[in-house]
Amino acid sequence: MVGVLAGALLLGAPAPTTAAPPPPPNPSDAEIGAARSAQDAAAAEVGRIAALVATAEGELERATVQAEAAGAAYLAAEEALQAAQDIAAQTAAQLQAATEAIDAATSRLGTFARRSYMTGSTLTTASALLDSAGPGELLQRAATLDYVGDLQVDVLAELRIARVRQANADSEARAARDAMAAAEAEAAATRAAADAQLATQQTTYAQVSAEKAGYQQQLQAAQIRLLELQGARDAFRQWQQQKAAEEAAAAAAAARAAQEAAAAAAAARAAATSGRGGSSSGSPSGGGSGPPSGGGAAGSSGYVKPTSGRVTSCFGPRWGTFTYGVDIAAPIGTPIYAATSGVVRRAGSATGFGLAVYILGDDGAITVYGHINRYFVEAGERVVAGQQIAEVGNRGQSTGPHLHFEVHPNGAMYSGAVDPVPWLRARGVEISGC
Repeated sequence: MVGVLAGALLLGAPAPTTAAPPPPPNPSDAEIGAARSAQDAAAAEVGRIAALVATAEGELERATVQAEAAGAAYLAAEEALQAAQDIAAQTAAQLQAATEAIDAATSRLGTFARRSYMTGSTLTTASALLDSAGPGELLQRAATLDYVGDLQVDVLAELRIARVRQANADSEARAARDAMAAAEAEAAATRAAADAQLATQQTTYAQVSAEKAGYQQQLQAAQIRLLELQGARDAFRQWQQQKAAEEAAAAAAAARAAQEAAAAAAAARAAATSGRGGSSSGSPSGGGSGPPSGGGAAGSSGYVKPTSGRVTSCFGPRWGTFTYGVDIAAPIGTPIYAATSGVVRRAGSATGFGLAVYILGDDGAITVYGHINRYFVEAGERVVAGQQIAEVGNRGQSTGPHLHFEVHPNGAMYSGAVDPVPWLRARGVEISGC
């Protein structure tokens, strides 16, 4: 009996336990709802500011085009003023020469008249020459007699008429020069206003872009927070499922252990009863079972496309102004090629373009390459069609990396631009998009 009781106690004794780990956090529905609301609010703000950014970008592009056009107009006005100044200088020099000729003729005529008066008689050509004191006076009198001969009065009159005409021409040239100066000043003011507007739009664009970046960060943080809470909720549910499975398995094992313990106790009782009836030793035979274990080259025409990319702006009116070239968007560093063979007229800083290259082609046309990142030629250098002269950039008044390409068939550096797309098409080079 003592052995049976001891076996029963051993079978019923609980096994030692270890501390269970704490459950994972379980966010509440209110927390998840608040995180979802924060994400929706951030997404709404991102959408709102994205619309403002798009508007600011459009205004910036418009201001860029206007500033570029104003810069081109200023250069053209400067060129016209220089031409007018040159003409005015020429007419002033011609007026001075005419005035000096009249003064010389008048002086000679006065000398002749004084000598005639002093001799008291009209001096004939022969006597005037024979009466000369020496070769110098002989030449002077001969020149004077030549002027005051049969045509002396007519010649002097014609000289005075010529001076009047030259004076009128000089006055007109000065007026034209003053008009060109006024036009140049107006163009400079327009350019300054366009540059100021561009600076304002650049500031606005930078501000809304910064706001957009901030709201995008807020949206990202809200999305991460919502994902964290949802992940925590999913992890807690998995833990609950795992815990329920473990508790069920533990309950089943406990039930099996109880059954096995009851069977062992019954067997022990049976053995004890049998021992009392046939054994003199008094010791049980005991035999219960334990619990189960568990556990560029150039074409035949001599012309090439200046760069590769997508046309973003064409020649013609745009946003109330005029674009004098074609814009070809391409990544920074994309090669730019000489559209035709010729001589580099200018390479370096350029108003509105940041950096630009101007090439005078063998056909007499000026080709312009603006907003470049780097250039590999210099003024006076000869280039051939298809030769890389620069690379695409985003300098000057530009909203993105692109090449601004112009053609001036009349050979003027800053005026006389024509649509470069049909100009190149007529020479066997196609630019699609315009």
